[in-house]
Amino acid sequence: MELKEETENDYYKNARKYWSNISPTVDGMLGGFASVSFIDLRGSEQFMRHLYRLKPAPGRQRALDCGAGIGRITRGLLVSFFEQVDLVEQDEHFCQTARTSLEDCGPKIGTVYNEGLQNFVPKARYYDVIWVQWVLGHLTDEDLVQFFSRCANGLARGGMLVIKENFTSNDEVIADETDSSVTRPLAAMKALLKRGNLRVVKEQRQTSFPKELYPVYMMALKPLIKS
Repeated sequence: MELKEETENDYYKNARKYWSNISPTVDGMLGGFASVSFIDLRGSEQFMRHLYRLKPAPGRQRALDCGAGIGRITRGLLVSFFEQVDLVEQDEHFCQTARTSLEDCGPKIGTVYNEGLQNFVPKARYYDVIWVQWVLGHLTDEDLVQFFSRCANGLARGGMLVIKENFTSNDEVIADETDSSVTRPLAAMKALLKRGNLRVVKEQRQTSFPKELYPVYMMALKPLIKS
């Protein structure tokens, strides 16, 4: 998905406008599918536990929740695994909701960054796990490659980037003009990951979702070893 600069700015502007009109609730974050939240979080928890059986496993000190919304994944998953979780979210209303609703997590919540992923730069060699879910369709191909590269640089020793996304069941990229996003084929995403200096170490499909939803896959990634 290649966009000229002017079109690209409109692409991100349209997405911001769409999300600015969405209710800061779990149902809003999941496009009216709040009922899948429990199944989603349990599938993610199972996947995370598998990652900690790998050797070497990631540390448990710091995680980053990308495209965090109101902090659904931070609360339902990440605070159980890590000493501290930072969040990054482009919508200021969602950020404020996250800060307020996660207050009871105390020092487990670090910084809530109000910034789009196309611009966000994680601290270098800092995070044990960077978790990115249901947001990558909002980035253009080139911005996605650059984001992956920055995430690779943001991982601590032994750290992993985890992505959890919808994928098309064929080779087609499907655009959604409503929220200014695309759904990519799995093979296209893997090609972008490689360009972003990342390799897949574990891959698993989310089960028990409604049949009308796109296939959802989780992938754990580590930086490519440079020769």
